[in-house]
Amino acid sequence: MTEKPSNETTSKNIEVWEDVVNIRDLIFSLIISSVTTLGGYLIAPNDASKPLIFGLIGAVIGFVICSVLFKPKRTFEYIDEEEQ
Repeated sequence: MTEKPSNETTSKNIEVWEDVVNIRDLIFSLIISSVTTLGGYLIAPNDASKPLIFGLIGAVIGFVICSVLFKPKRTFEYIDEEEQ
């Protein structure tokens, strides 16, 4: 048996790509990922392909930071088909 979220919790959530996310977490994640990606791109040396590699590394670092800061808020309910 799972508890239904309160109205206060559901009002702060939006649906993105058929998944429910918290607006505040989404905005902070976008800011963190943008800053780390652009930061990696801007600190890269001026060689031909290095800025793109540094930008990609910055994006991965931003993803790791966001995955540590913001935990998933999903709840899964498994229903055995034989019991129905």
